[in-house]
Amino acid sequence: MPIEPDLKDWTWVLERPCPECGFHVETATHENLGQLVRENAAVWPTVLQRPDVAERPDDATWSPLEYACHVRDVFRIYDERLALMLADDGVHFPNWDQDASAVDDAYNEQDPSTVADELVEAGEALAAAFDGVAGDQWARTGVRSDGATFTVDTFGRYFIHDPIHHLWDVGALPG
Repeated sequence: MPIEPDLKDWTWVLERPCPECGFHVETATHENLGQLVRENAAVWPTVLQRPDVAERPDDATWSPLEYACHVRDVFRIYDERLALMLADDGVHFPNWDQDASAVDDAYNEQDPSTVADELVEAGEALAAAFDGVAGDQWARTGVRSDGATFTVDTFGRYFIHDPIHHLWDVGALPG
């Protein structure tokens, strides 16, 4: 299951390619971040059509459906957080327990077709929000509940690894 890196380790995502999925955030720029979100969101509906979409490969790994629900919710949370950062420099984000959300929202019992629609919609909203960031807004800051501080730039580049990595998790990383 996805685990958000602790405060001292989160920056590795910005410094080197992921040893598992191979994605390097150097490829994510202010100009293409929205497009990367759209491209990612466009792959998930196919993943959600698999006959084994709700099957976990093992007890410790989410099913493709659970990963898709998580990505949908990540898109929504990051859209909210981006709006907070653009409205109030130095904002502190409310805590989000992604594992509790998976249980509380019964991710593995949700309708895959509905999740696909919601994920694409949430991805488009976030992509449009990133497309609208300009100039000095990229330097605005936000603070996660564990104390990790991001600029809009590092926030966006850190974020994009998550949904890309989850396509790798479910064997659907394009390319």
